[in-house]
Amino acid sequence: MPAKLESVIAPSRDESGVPKSLPKTQRVAIATSHGAGVELKSDHPVPTPGPNDVLVHIIRTGVCHTDLHALDGDWEVKSKLPVIAGHEGAGVVVKVGENVDFLQEGDRVGVKWLQSTCGQCEFCLDGKETVCSNQQRTGFSCDGTFQEYAVASAAHVIPIPEGLSNDQAAPILCAGVTVYKGLKETEVKPGQWVVVSGAGGGLGHLAVQYARAMGMRVIAIDHPSKESFCSKLKAEAFVPFTLKPDELTQKIKSITNGGAHGALLAVASPEPYATALTYLRSWGTLVTLGLPKRGSQIPVDIFDTVMRRLTVRGSIVGDRKDAREAMEFAARGDVKVEVEVVGWENLKEVLGKMKEGKLQGRVVLDTSK
Repeated sequence: MPAKLESVIAPSRDESGVPKSLPKTQRVAIATSHGAGVELKSDHPVPTPGPNDVLVHIIRTGVCHTDLHALDGDWEVKSKLPVIAGHEGAGVVVKVGENVDFLQEGDRVGVKWLQSTCGQCEFCLDGKETVCSNQQRTGFSCDGTFQEYAVASAAHVIPIPEGLSNDQAAPILCAGVTVYKGLKETEVKPGQWVVVSGAGGGLGHLAVQYARAMGMRVIAIDHPSKESFCSKLKAEAFVPFTLKPDELTQKIKSITNGGAHGALLAVASPEPYATALTYLRSWGTLVTLGLPKRGSQIPVDIFDTVMRRLTVRGSIVGDRKDAREAMEFAARGDVKVEVEVVGWENLKEVLGKMKEGKLQGRVVLDTSK
């Protein structure tokens, strides 16, 4: 069950900064055109939840690279405008829609990328809601968590377990569930080898921890400067991506006695994807998480793929079950986000550093003050 914050609807604020009465206006970070960044406003109306929604007071919200794509409009499918981005929101339910009877004011919940799905298409009915063509995406096709109060579909918010801080919970709602689902898609079993490329990054450092918690043996690939960090994450081996492709492959084959059973690539550069196919053992699976620029290709040797029964598979975030499971790993202490908490006024700076590739780990905004 989600933890509670009692009596949130009352005058003033409690010690954690949770408002006890609802204001009429709020602070938001809003974009009115693609590529122009965000404008910080303090007089935006507080939205009203629909009958199947909840209103969540956002206390912490993570900043994700997907937010940059939404704000810049550089994907083939562009976000709505104007848009309030953000999709890693941790907070408290402060109002429930008239049809919602399984949540109440005071419940701690997370608002994630998948805002809602149709529940009726072949994919939803088969437990594959992440590819529902009628889905709504938080901070993209509907307003997200770069605001103090966000409307969310009650059926899709995720309970935050007792004892898990909002600082830690927020990044799990996208980065955490994304790598957790990706690792499941590798089909690597406990005791088998998985390679995490980009292991020292915001996604990768979580992937290393989830893989270990799932019983996998982990080889981390990243820049030599990240070796110490990856060792602290308890990756069993580290291979620098500065090696020539054939040297990198031979190193991994030597460590694994024949090749990795799976590879999870959390990188935006297309080159590592081709190399990954060479260091997989037969029956291995390559899972792609990173999003290189549109048109990037994975060169696949058809004969080799058939003879060694290789699999190349994409993975996109995770469903509600994945999100709850990912949260539980974090609540048990098996996964800890390398996180920096910054003030609301620092959002523009954070987005700039993210665009330049200068962030390590995840950044979370304190939206409660």
